[in-house]
Amino acid sequence: MTEILTPRLLLRRWHDDDLAPMAEIHANPAVMRWVGDGSVRDLEQTAQDIERWEEEWDDEGFGLFAVELLGSGELAGFAGLTVSAFRPDALADVEIGWRLGRPYWGQGYASEAAHAALEFALEDRGLDRVVGVVRADDAGSENVLQKLGMTPEQEVADPRHGWPLRVLGIDLTEYRG
Repeated sequence: MTEILTPRLLLRRWHDDDLAPMAEIHANPAVMRWVGDGSVRDLEQTAQDIERWEEEWDDEGFGLFAVELLGSGELAGFAGLTVSAFRPDALADVEIGWRLGRPYWGQGYASEAAHAALEFALEDRGLDRVVGVVRADDAGSENVLQKLGMTPEQEVADPRHGWPLRVLGIDLTEYRG
């Protein structure tokens, strides 16, 4: 089983008892504001998401980790890697992403988890490059990507919704430099 320990977090595969807390995170409009069309997700949709995330682990050897707080064992959300599925211009790109419950914002957890996921991608899984994709007006998420050393590469239109997206990237040489 793949696990990553950071000073405050455990990044791990998904457990059955993660469904309810992740569904609660998905039910918060503030959390979902920058995701897709901004719609919240229910328990059934969240179960389908977790199943799809676990399948990606099996298919790709990487995926979205459940993010657990070490001190309390609470599920804070997810962070990890996924193969781009909705951007026709970059179907082979591996994207880094995260989604944390509202109570966990502003404490550095997103940066801590994303840094661990990026290191996992480039050092453990041997990927040559990772991208981050954010809505052009999501300054908070773009800030996390910049803290990882990612630099802007292009702006594209979201093929499903039309709004502008920023693509930032980093390759192994830049990461080690």
